[in-house]
Amino acid sequence: MDPSVDPSVPPRAAALIDLLVDCGALTFGDFVAKSGRPTPYFVNAGKVGSGPQLRALGTLYADAIYETFGTDVDVLFGPAYKGISLAVATGIALAEHHGRDLGVCFDRKEVKDHGEGGSLIGHDLTDGDRVVIIEDVTTAGTSIRESLPKLRATADVEVVGLVVGVDRRERGSRDDVSALDEIADAHGLRTVALATVDDIVAHLRDREVEGHRVLTDDDLGRMEAYRARFGVS
Repeated sequence: MDPSVDPSVPPRAAALIDLLVDCGALTFGDFVAKSGRPTPYFVNAGKVGSGPQLRALGTLYADAIYETFGTDVDVLFGPAYKGISLAVATGIALAEHHGRDLGVCFDRKEVKDHGEGGSLIGHDLTDGDRVVIIEDVTTAGTSIRESLPKLRATADVEVVGLVVGVDRRERGSRDDVSALDEIADAHGLRTVALATVDDIVAHLRDREVEGHRVLTDDDLGRMEAYRARFGVS
């Protein structure tokens, strides 16, 4: 085993982190999250931009969904914009690797008032559809709270789960409950994260890519300070 590989990091999490680093989709610096919080790291699935990269990412999501939900899901929903490619890639991977034929849909940022109209594209939601929402990262759950009313206004669907690439493990309205867990409790969802911020730190702490440390001592210090300020206690 590579001595730099932390055995506490699950293989799927390690594979996702390596893919995000290779794509430039996981970066460290000074950013602002959708929640408005300043953050020393940023996850941007929009950087996963080639066919092989999307295939690899979709496979990681598909495996997690199949293991968690089995046949208890009918539709994948990807919130615009980054969730669109995630849902499409995952739907293809579920068909290819697990023999599952699921509907795939996503939304527009603005309702279209011409042509076919509406705010959703892809699979036509029908009453009784069991939906899993797919996202790249969750911070405060803003996107999920926006997506649920759109889905339930279209048909009498059952939103059964939320799958995210990275759980930032940031607190919601309480210090001892993460935003992801709070979403699960509030909306009755099963939530799954392929990796957490703790996995990122553990996996990259001593790793080098092309002779350079991915996570520098300065980055690590700021990550730890950020977790102390916003992370669940």
